[in-house]
Amino acid sequence: MTHPRWLGMLALTTLFTVGMTTGFMLTEVGQNAWLDSVLTGSAAPEQVQAMERVAPFAGYIAGVSILVAAPLMLLVVAGILFAVFNAALGGTATFKQIFTVAVPAGAIGVLAQLFTVPLNYMRESLTSSTSLAVMLPMLEPNSFAAKFAGAIDLFLIWQVVVLAIGLGVLYRRRTQPIAMSLLAIYFLIAVIIAAVTSGS
Repeated sequence: MTHPRWLGMLALTTLFTVGMTTGFMLTEVGQNAWLDSVLTGSAAPEQVQAMERVAPFAGYIAGVSILVAAPLMLLVVAGILFAVFNAALGGTATFKQIFTVAVPAGAIGVLAQLFTVPLNYMRESLTSSTSLAVMLPMLEPNSFAAKFAGAIDLFLIWQVVVLAIGLGVLYRRRTQPIAMSLLAIYFLIAVIIAAVTSGS
């Protein structure tokens, strides 16, 4: 029986991401970085002790979460794109075709892991090392601008552009309008995240 073309790519990108993330978080540096991300200055001693007991297993928890979440996220994205391009814009591509286009964009995530995991190890942090916030250290950490910049990741922008190229080929439409529309949605989501998480 012939396996679908997207299956190998999905397995490769997902397992690689699981391996990189789990490997980092099984190190002492990764576990300390995880503790820093989940604990606040107001955490009670009991909470600190509880999280310290969980820390050695955080890598495994993250790995399982990625195994489950990565395919589900792709299904959701493909479903939304299928609804928009077919129902709203009159496209004729099948859900399987759209899913096949969406999966290769995940290869950018592999490159992101190769770049960010070593940086995070050196920084001893789980915060994104490829977001705009890294380039704007003068921003107040809890401000709207800082949260917005933190939600804009350069590798995610790259993924969106790659996805737009694939959709343009699939639907025989110009890539630029598709890319601009997808990026506008991404930036809108970043605005919502910043509004919800900022202290101002």
